[in-house]
Amino acid sequence: MAGSQCESATGATTHAEHGERVAAMFGRIAGWYDFLNHALSGGQDIYWRYRLAKAARPAPGETVLDLAAGTMDVSVELMRQYPDCRVAALDFALPMLETGKARKLKDGREDVIFPVQADGRNLPLPDRSVGAATIAFGIRNILPREDAYREFLRVLKPGARLCILEFGTGSKRVWKGLYNFYLEKLLPFIGDRISGDPGAYRYLAETIKNFPNERALARELVDAGFERVYCVPMMSGIVYLHVCEKPAGKKKAAPKKTAKPRTKKTVKR
Repeated sequence: MAGSQCESATGATTHAEHGERVAAMFGRIAGWYDFLNHALSGGQDIYWRYRLAKAARPAPGETVLDLAAGTMDVSVELMRQYPDCRVAALDFALPMLETGKARKLKDGREDVIFPVQADGRNLPLPDRSVGAATIAFGIRNILPREDAYREFLRVLKPGARLCILEFGTGSKRVWKGLYNFYLEKLLPFIGDRISGDPGAYRYLAETIKNFPNERALARELVDAGFERVYCVPMMSGIVYLHVCEKPAGKKKAAPKKTAKPRTKKTVKR
């Protein structure tokens, strides 16, 4: 799969090249990433990540996978909501993890959150080893997505949740087209001026516009083998929280009780 052809907004022709270009792109803007997230969303990204973590629902003591962890904002929120759990913070872009580690893994957080550079298509985790998984604004960057879904299914415990936070498709008109104008014109302009990277936020806008809508993404998850799939729109569908579960497996049927033979009572006359 790594060498197969793909359609990438980066201009890459293979999935392996796409992953390398995306990692390099996010590596270049790592220092500005948190500031731009808060500024470009008007601070709403904090609430979105809170909702994402709240939906994960791991059991106490479980390990939670935060894929595409970036600078680990979601990882920190997971630790805050589930203090008895551990967080495996995985990302393909090492500079993002290093930036988050320097800024956020202090005061005991470093004992609970474990950042690791990793490819979402080949997770360095054992089968059935995590009690929940999250990915915030990262599933768009993994090609093919089916490889990531397969890995999520492999590492999740039966019945555990996968929670995806992602932009809705930019092909729909939102707020009478105001959001679409922001996405196509303002977002690349502002991102370019602040981060100094002319390609990163153009790539962001392009991937949002071409991303499947919420129904198509739900179908992808069902086809991948997940169940109990649903989504929650936020900000008029600009952002969606997608939630699904790994099948818990069939329970063993209880053995049938053998009916006792009836005995006729002799009536004394």
